[in-house]
Amino acid sequence: MSTGDRIQEAPVARVPIRLVLLSIVVLWACYYGLISARSLIIALPYQGEMLWRRAIVSLGGAALTFVLWWGIRFFDRNALWVKVSVAIVLALPIAFTIAGFNRAMFAPLDDKFIHEMGKKNGLEIKRNDDGELIVEIENDGLGDKGDPLPPTQVIKLGGDEERDYWRQLSEMAIGRYFLLLAWCALYFAMLAGEKARLAERREGEFRQAARAAELRSLRYQVNPHFLFNTLNSLSALILTSKNEQAEEMVQSIASFYRRSLIDDPTADLCLYEEVELQRNYLAIEAVRFPERLRTRFDIPDDLLDARLPGMILQPLVENSVKYAVAASVDPTLIEIKAREEFGRLLITVSDDGPGLGDNGNSDLNGNGQSHGIGLINVRQRLEARFGGDVQITSGPTETGYTTHIRVPLDYDGNC
Repeated sequence: MSTGDRIQEAPVARVPIRLVLLSIVVLWACYYGLISARSLIIALPYQGEMLWRRAIVSLGGAALTFVLWWGIRFFDRNALWVKVSVAIVLALPIAFTIAGFNRAMFAPLDDKFIHEMGKKNGLEIKRNDDGELIVEIENDGLGDKGDPLPPTQVIKLGGDEERDYWRQLSEMAIGRYFLLLAWCALYFAMLAGEKARLAERREGEFRQAARAAELRSLRYQVNPHFLFNTLNSLSALILTSKNEQAEEMVQSIASFYRRSLIDDPTADLCLYEEVELQRNYLAIEAVRFPERLRTRFDIPDDLLDARLPGMILQPLVENSVKYAVAASVDPTLIEIKAREEFGRLLITVSDDGPGLGDNGNSDLNGNGQSHGIGLINVRQRLEARFGGDVQITSGPTETGYTTHIRVPLDYDGNC
């Protein structure tokens, strides 16, 4: 491998960042909407204050979910079990972070909620200097044992505050944890979809490359065959001392190859370009058969921009020259016609020569099975270009031999 060669790595499927952001926004918007609806249903006080605090918590949750994505995206190439394991591990500290942030945002409302609850029950709840919640209850009677009670009884609320804090934090974190895991599952589903689309694109590229290779191979089959025939013709002119005709043929051959080889072998040609190539070829053969070869072209103007594989008519025209013109001592007409037929392109190549006869050189037998390499090449190239939507009929007629080609009528505007 030369220093300039590089091994291209296979493309990696990635979920577009805009789709990641959209999924995160939708997740936390749903969370915000559902929690706010629940708060309204159970008629909690201080709704306005809770709404803006909840909005800040949701924004913070969305930002931390983006951090979670940033961590798991580095494992996009790994197996699913690896990605799931990473998500399970990374989501846990992020869930506790979100829960802690949520606890900090709503902590200032705790005393307000407690005071409101006590007020509904006719109790005065407040904090002492040590931060403990106490309830003062006024007594107007005796105790259970008949002992007099003080006019005001102070009762402490709550137990181990630190333990209560971690219990509440853990409960909130578990809910956020499963929310994050649900988003991770959604992300993995989107990633699987992107991998499927990437595989489809690569498969399409491989099919296109295979099709291009097939077209190139089939096109290159035409050129040696044509060159062999033209060199034979040129040799015959030289052997018969027809030097002027030989020189004219050499110039025509150069012109033909200059025109036919300039294009990509896999590219299409406009119908008028293909017809011009056949005009050039028949002009070459006319040097060898000046008295016998006659040509006629009938191509409507509205079909000149139709697209076809380059040199697709070459084998058919060569057959007519070989089996009609060369095999006859009489003038022979080779005709190329085109017309539209029910939205399809019909091209006819015919001659009025003696036909291919029964010498085994026929392109088609009575069952329509192809034998000649020329017509096989034409069929394969058309099927590679248009798929199965191709019809070719070929055989002797009362006046000679005719081949009909029917393909989809294709314009691409580049002619």
